[in-house]
Amino acid sequence: MMTETTEPVVTSSNAVTAAHTVTVAPAVYGRLLVMEKPPGRFRHEMKYGLDGTADIILSSRLRKLFRHDRHADSHGSYRVSSLYFDTPYDKAMWEKMAGIRKREKFRIRYYNDDMSFIRLEKKYKAGNLCSKRSASLTFQQVVRLLEGDAEFLLESGDALLTEFYSKIKGQLLRPVTMVSYMREAFLYDPGNVRITIDRQLRSGSWYAGFPADMRKVADVSEGKGVLEVKYDDFLPDIVRMAVQADGLRWQAYSKYAASRRFD
Repeated sequence: MMTETTEPVVTSSNAVTAAHTVTVAPAVYGRLLVMEKPPGRFRHEMKYGLDGTADIILSSRLRKLFRHDRHADSHGSYRVSSLYFDTPYDKAMWEKMAGIRKREKFRIRYYNDDMSFIRLEKKYKAGNLCSKRSASLTFQQVVRLLEGDAEFLLESGDALLTEFYSKIKGQLLRPVTMVSYMREAFLYDPGNVRITIDRQLRSGSWYAGFPADMRKVADVSEGKGVLEVKYDDFLPDIVRMAVQADGLRWQAYSKYAASRRFD
């Protein structure tokens, strides 16, 4: 059985102007038949590498124009930590390095050291478009996963958790690396724009613990940050102008792939 869904098509003007069909096949793992849900709404995503000077200029400008994410601390930032999963052959990493247009990755994410809000996330990329689905996990469930017990995922009845279970069993997904960084996020309602500056990228083995012991997570930022701009159907001119800086260049960047350089 096959199912069809639609995927936005991006033109040079960065606008969603049409759609084409994408065939989604059911994944079969042993006796388990899993119909993967089509990705949700796609958003545009642009990423830029930031040196220290560009960071200072842009962050100062953005603070004057846009409001901070409501989860930010008094300095406007918060820590994001993600435990990434990959296959024994590092499928997610190599697809990124090879520039595969359509790809996915799974991670378990939490903020600061708050264990009351933990999410399993599946991020789907299609060129410069991205989509994300998520499901809640408890700290106790994460501990079970890290101890090799994934059966509760199948029992949950949640579509994403069931898919995750099927890929743990079928693709041998396993925890690979912990990635952590400080994020300053800005919001602008027209266009549903979210601008983030990620700094102090750190990475370590998943053995660093959950939550991660920061003493076991090394700085891999090389003194640089990452600017990300996400939006829906259009990017307002005020945002487009606000994120301009000398030497700023768009780049295909993955914090997960960057962290694996030091394996």
